[in-house]
Amino acid sequence: MIEPGKGTASNTLHPWGRAGAVPLTVGVEEEFLLVDARTFKVVPAAPLVLDTAGGSTPRLHAEGTRYQVEISTPVADSAGTLRAQLAALRRGLADAARAHGCRLLASPSPVVALDGPLHLTDDEPRQREQHRRFGALTDTLVGCGRHIHIGTLDVDSAVAVANRVRPWLPTLIALAANSPFWQGRDTGHASWRAMAWSAWPSAGLPPHFTSTAHYRRSVQALLGSGAALDTKMVYWDLRPSGNWPTLEIRAPDMSPGIETAVLQAELARALVATALREIAEQHPAKEARDDVLRLARWRAAHDGLEGFGLDPYTGAELPAADLAEALLDHVGPELAATGDLDHAAATLTALLRDGSGAHRQRAAFARRHDLTDVLRHLADETEAL
Repeated sequence: MIEPGKGTASNTLHPWGRAGAVPLTVGVEEEFLLVDARTFKVVPAAPLVLDTAGGSTPRLHAEGTRYQVEISTPVADSAGTLRAQLAALRRGLADAARAHGCRLLASPSPVVALDGPLHLTDDEPRQREQHRRFGALTDTLVGCGRHIHIGTLDVDSAVAVANRVRPWLPTLIALAANSPFWQGRDTGHASWRAMAWSAWPSAGLPPHFTSTAHYRRSVQALLGSGAALDTKMVYWDLRPSGNWPTLEIRAPDMSPGIETAVLQAELARALVATALREIAEQHPAKEARDDVLRLARWRAAHDGLEGFGLDPYTGAELPAADLAEALLDHVGPELAATGDLDHAAATLTALLRDGSGAHRQRAAFARRHDLTDVLRHLADETEAL
């Protein structure tokens, strides 16, 4: 593992890119649930909360259901800027939620079963058509993720980079695992959201693309088969964004801690930078078989950070902590170049010491075997800004 303290950036380096290179930027989308402050049951209060927070704007907006709200950060060129943006946007939403007797929950799942019918975003005809076509699959829309956009990349570059980032998706899932409880029970998985979301025919691991044309054919196959209504429904864990000149990493669960969010952004940016450097230097990409990656993804979702995972290239079983440190080593030179290595290493060390979000949820439940304690724990962590 690369040691903290060895990555001080030169003043000639851009905060998110090497000197002389086009700097890489990051933007983050975070989805939250709204729960009643007394009962901790999800409530369809998104329209009220968003109106109080300033209305639906490019930074604050509705999600797939009226139980959810989403923030979108401006483009950031440094980890410090991103941290400040996330804190300000979260604080605004938490204050607005409190004004309506709600609390903000950075939870990938509602933990307990919903009362009554699913409240979709009722001013969005697309959501109604989605529900009509996909039926019970839309129940999984009441789940929250964190989407990280790394740019600026044209589609050709994003496709080429995606192939090299793809083997690390299981490790990113393990690092963010935060959904052990779903519909009132322990699922036996650290990230049940990763498994539930995979039920969508347009979700899960993306293919390994042989070219940009291959990527476009794969998207058209989803549309032509009826597996996706439109390109917004390309739910792969990793994809060139349909709206921005970015590569979008969609695999991680939503998790409460801002430092963990910044770590994921740092790792994502460094993965992209590493891939771009390897491509520029004509390093051959290491091959990761699809069958091994599918198993590695499941094992990451099952065990999270506390158990074991699979080496994405060999399939060998290894402690998940070792795989996380291998990721840090892999992108260490890029983290060092941007001055982010110390923060990334320290945050990962704290995560390994204190446990993943899934581990902390189970610890909260173990005290009294009451899921309300889990929800209160999530709300407290979310609002600890």
